[in-house]
Amino acid sequence: MKKTVLILAASAVLGMAQTQHLGDYKQLTHGGQNAEAYWSPDGKRLIFQTTRPPYECDQIFIMNADGTDQHLASTGKGRTTCGYFLADSKHIVYGSTHLAGDACPTPPDRSKGYVWGVFPGYDIFEATDAGKIEKRLTDTPGYDAEATVNWKTNNIVYTSLASGDLDLWTMKPDGSAKKQITKTPGYDGGAVFSRDGKKLVWRSGYPKNDAEVKRYQDLLAENLTAPMKMELMVANADGTGAKQITNFGCASFAPTFTPDGRKILFASNKAECDSRKFELYLVNVDGTGLEQVTNFGGFTSFPEFSPDGKTLVFCTDKDAKERYEFNIFTAKWQK
Repeated sequence: MKKTVLILAASAVLGMAQTQHLGDYKQLTHGGQNAEAYWSPDGKRLIFQTTRPPYECDQIFIMNADGTDQHLASTGKGRTTCGYFLADSKHIVYGSTHLAGDACPTPPDRSKGYVWGVFPGYDIFEATDAGKIEKRLTDTPGYDAEATVNWKTNNIVYTSLASGDLDLWTMKPDGSAKKQITKTPGYDGGAVFSRDGKKLVWRSGYPKNDAEVKRYQDLLAENLTAPMKMELMVANADGTGAKQITNFGCASFAPTFTPDGRKILFASNKAECDSRKFELYLVNVDGTGLEQVTNFGGFTSFPEFSPDGKTLVFCTDKDAKERYEFNIFTAKWQK
């Protein structure tokens, strides 16, 4: 009873709707646009991307798991995305455009609708946790980004335009053994491995007819993609046996496996397609047993479980003071 009272009190302070899976919320960032926070293997730190003064677009930061000691880990130049720790907790990988120019790339033309920029200047780099770049891992023309790491197998999965399409590739932390593992026309991205390294889950946007194919190709020719119709795919770690596990006709993305590998937690706007209202959902790896996890009423996404499985990190605009403010929270995970 005492535990329940404490959890409800913490939720009330933050103005958050309580769920059966989440409690003891902690807000780690305050102001700016903060997203894609991922744990270090030892569970002591988080790497995340943020837009905050003096930077005009996303840079990679690292902080302690309690939100203290937030500091720059990228170059401060160009635009960055998708930072992730390597297995030693001392090195990181992330995507960056800094070699293409010090300035932020020109934002996408929103007259074409809600589109993402798949900037051709993006490459993936390995760096120390202090920010020293040690190696450029990709150097093909076009977009290379969205890297995540499996600490058990030491494999990296990422999205690349090297084939002429936005496909998933794998490589080792030194950039060797690059292998294309998806070939379906359309966008494959945001992939993560299961903890045992045997499975992959990712977001996909596959055109369904000639008109959709043309729009996809036209946008890609301008280094753009439209993310508002995406479904989740699960496959073996080498890309074989791929199966679509959602069919909402909306935008589902940012999937992550539960620690036991049996379920997938992800964000979707399935309750209001084409809107910016995203909640977290839980589903079995075969697509059955869908369950809504959050009901905050705004944008909530990018969940990831801590190495010990006891804490979830995620980003949300709940209680934000400005329209485009997103903050990083942690919460205790309750099965």
